[in-house]
Amino acid sequence: MKNQNTLATCTRYGLLLIGILAAAELPARTNIVLILCDDMGYSDIGCYGGEVRTPNIDRLAKEGLRFTQFYNCAKCNTTRASILTGLHPRFRAGLTRDMVTIGEVLGEAGYRCALSGKWHLGRGKDQHPMERGFERYWGLLDGCCNFFNPVQRDPAFKGARVRVLGDGRKPLKSFPDDFYMTDAITDHAVNSIRDFARGDAPFLVHVCYTAPHYPLHAKPEDIARYKDRYLGGWDELRDERHARMVSMGLIDPKWKRPGRESRVGPWEKEKHKEWQALRMAVYAAMIDSMDQGIGRILKALDDSGVAEETLVLFLSDNGGCSEQFSGDKPASPPGPKENYTTCGPAWAWAQNTPFRRYKAWTQEGGISTPLIARWPRKIKAGTLTAEVGHIIDFLPTFAEIAGGSYPAEYKGRSILALEGISLLPVLKGGVRKGHDVLCWYWGGSHAARQGSWKLVWEKTEKRWALYDLEKDRTETNDLSGQHPEKVELLKKAYQEWRRRTGAPEPRGPKKKAGKK
Repeated sequence: MKNQNTLATCTRYGLLLIGILAAAELPARTNIVLILCDDMGYSDIGCYGGEVRTPNIDRLAKEGLRFTQFYNCAKCNTTRASILTGLHPRFRAGLTRDMVTIGEVLGEAGYRCALSGKWHLGRGKDQHPMERGFERYWGLLDGCCNFFNPVQRDPAFKGARVRVLGDGRKPLKSFPDDFYMTDAITDHAVNSIRDFARGDAPFLVHVCYTAPHYPLHAKPEDIARYKDRYLGGWDELRDERHARMVSMGLIDPKWKRPGRESRVGPWEKEKHKEWQALRMAVYAAMIDSMDQGIGRILKALDDSGVAEETLVLFLSDNGGCSEQFSGDKPASPPGPKENYTTCGPAWAWAQNTPFRRYKAWTQEGGISTPLIARWPRKIKAGTLTAEVGHIIDFLPTFAEIAGGSYPAEYKGRSILALEGISLLPVLKGGVRKGHDVLCWYWGGSHAARQGSWKLVWEKTEKRWALYDLEKDRTETNDLSGQHPEKVELLKKAYQEWRRRTGAPEPRGPKKKAGKK
């Protein structure tokens, strides 16, 4: 009897021990803060070679992992759709009911989800963030707005639109005199983090800054930090950044440096140097202000005691923006809310150092983004990876972290098959079997990448060009003539992707009308 009691006791304690060990093997609660900025170039922030003051973003890099080959979708709205859905953009469709979002997938896994900032995925009832998995929302349903008064009507050259903002489902019609969009987005994100952290459920907070997207609006005290900084011009700036990027191990010094883009003249011939320098100074101030906001977000995680169990990621939705409007003239200096200005192509060329092209192009300057990931005890601090990744990989990564799953059906609707691949092996310091082929399209610009080979439709020349990115990521040496078989292989892959996503065919030169 004694032996039986002893056995029963041992069994009972043994089962308890097994339960304890099993619990110890379960993944700890992991919160996710995904920070997306708008129209920022590849080399703008300090940890990617920039001179802009970004101590908080740089802290994330020091404590985490930087990607050197991570891709977005070249444009604001397509990138946002792909981040949320784990799918390549469906052109002419947007966010549809046969897609699920990160908010919906993580919500099913027990997460509380909030979105702060820019949505840009439609205004319909079914397209509202709070109908797509986010219990909290504050921000801009449109693509851009005045930073000091978001409902101030756009100038005539921008369509004279009044932008649409909301606090939850409540439209926002007026703003206080001291309002600044970047600060307001941060406020909502910080409040969501603090509130969520008081509960037991893990959380996702998606922070979508409108900075540094035009119009160039910044607070005077932030602009003052960059007064006269850019009087050396865009040629000098690109040289400075290139040197720092080489020293940081971000780029290969053997890559040939592209010459000026067609719309970029030499700085010494610029007639309005002070005005041009101010454009870049205000742009830098907008990034600086955003970094201050990120500092507040990191402090909220620290103060709430959840920083150690939170994955924080930072990236941009596309490369630096080359757009320039009729109102971009020295008579309208950037900075105050009364003026609506952009950086223009010359500064965008410097922002995207060392790459070619800009936002809305499928060359590396349009689709390459910094990506920083910090995850204490999971990610080795201060590391770099050359693993190729894409924004469609976020959803499967987060689902795996959350212990959730991507559904074949959701609320009675069939759902498109997931196209992203989890980044978790890379975040943990390893490698993964990545995408066989990645493809892009926007505004007449097309591309496909397989391994180190990339096929690009040069839309100004109406032809395909082929590059070996391992030796030439700056896309200066067209190898299409030497490797026609690679061209055909990647063209076929692009056509398959195009048919699946609804992207249009590359449009060649118009045929001349024959004689009647």
